[in-house]
Amino acid sequence: MADVFSGGKQSGPTEAELKKLHAKIGRLAVENDFLSEGFKR
Repeated sequence: MADVFSGGKQSGPTEAELKKLHAKIGRLAVENDFLSEGFKR
């Protein structure tokens, strides 16, 4: 917790983690679109 407030270097997600997260976001978006169409009927 001290690292958050000490102003130290903040490490972000790696390139592999970003690709994995983008794939998951895309999959969830497709699932949401599919389910929203099903509920409209």
